[in-house]
Amino acid sequence: MHKYEGKKVVVAGGTIGMGLEMVKALLEGGAEVLLTGRNANNLEAVSRELGPQVHVVRSDATSMADIRQLGEVVKAKLGQIDAVFMNAGYSVLESFDQVTEASYDATFDINAKGAFFTVQRLAPLVRDGGSIVFTTSVADVMGYPGMSVYAGSKAALRSFAQVLASELLPRGIRVNAVSPGFIKTPTMGVASASKEEMAAFEEEGNTVTPMKRIGKPEEVARAALFLAFEATFTTGVELAVDGGLAQGVVAPHH
Repeated sequence: MHKYEGKKVVVAGGTIGMGLEMVKALLEGGAEVLLTGRNANNLEAVSRELGPQVHVVRSDATSMADIRQLGEVVKAKLGQIDAVFMNAGYSVLESFDQVTEASYDATFDINAKGAFFTVQRLAPLVRDGGSIVFTTSVADVMGYPGMSVYAGSKAALRSFAQVLASELLPRGIRVNAVSPGFIKTPTMGVASASKEEMAAFEEEGNTVTPMKRIGKPEEVARAALFLAFEATFTTGVELAVDGGLAQGVVAPHH
């Protein structure tokens, strides 16, 4: 079933986890996809796995030169595009009193500044009537300990999505965000987490999520694809994919 036949799509941050699942679903649906990443090993692995059917581009969201270059590459390889998935993200767990200027800048440079300027660069290439989807996080509404800077950077994205939804209305471009809860990705969303820490996150996710399990990357991908292609009367929303975690859903006591 080629539901995305003829569609041209950019997935920024598409080498692992949720971004990779978006790429796979798009390819399966017949889309032409360009994905970005900055980790050489991940880029090589995804090239091997997906082969010539996908354009794999090394691009660092913290580099304005890379972002400008990405615009040129997308224009040359795809021309006009139908959708952008802005999925590149970074987080470290640090209590408020441990945050350094360097760790603050690393988080905001990727999650907020990089995302903003990547979308600014690619928006002129999005055809009228196309769409942009940001990946935010339930952290932006949850006050989660150890995630002050990460939560702030994702809240910035949420605000960007709303304002861009307004500014791009004249071109019929819809701008939305998908907001994951605990998701079983290779890093569980935290850079440099140890195996023990990842196991602890997973256990915590299974416990605190009202649906009593953590999500799968493909569940987030499906929601993001829905926003991009099927939710044609929806713009400026943040769709939570979190098993009820940030929604005030209370699991019944048995």
